[in-house]
Amino acid sequence: MTRSRSRLANDAWESLLTAHAALMKRFAAEPIWDELTMREYDVLYTLSKHDGPMRLFELGRGVLLSQPALSRLVERLVDRGLLERAADPEDGRGVRLALTEAGRERQRRVGGRHAVDVARAVTAALTDEEMRQLEAIGRKLAARSSTDPTRKEAVL
Repeated sequence: MTRSRSRLANDAWESLLTAHAALMKRFAAEPIWDELTMREYDVLYTLSKHDGPMRLFELGRGVLLSQPALSRLVERLVDRGLLERAADPEDGRGVRLALTEAGRERQRRVGGRHAVDVARAVTAALTDEEMRQLEAIGRKLAARSSTDPTRKEAVL
């Protein structure tokens, strides 16, 4: 029996979420996080990928946290000296967030070890061609989701 296109889409989505959950549990169990939570690392990593400081709403696009939860997490990272706030030169009411030197160093140290863990897990399961396909599919889904004007906010 063939699956409908809708059923196939939902089965593919479920498979993606199941794989994500299994890998995240595996990565969370690694002793690499240096007193960071994975969510804190995600914020540091997202900031490290940008050339300059970011507004909170921009940062929120790159992490899987609600705005209130992200605000609280950012506050903790500022208090720990890993992030700094600066006035937004384009909007006097706004604030931009950036990594401090300590935050950048922590992100690099943890990120290097995390990259090794990710490579180990993914290369153990996928061929080079499958990794290229997965990358292309992930980029396609992300691009479509961020440019579709009819999309609603994702509910997970």
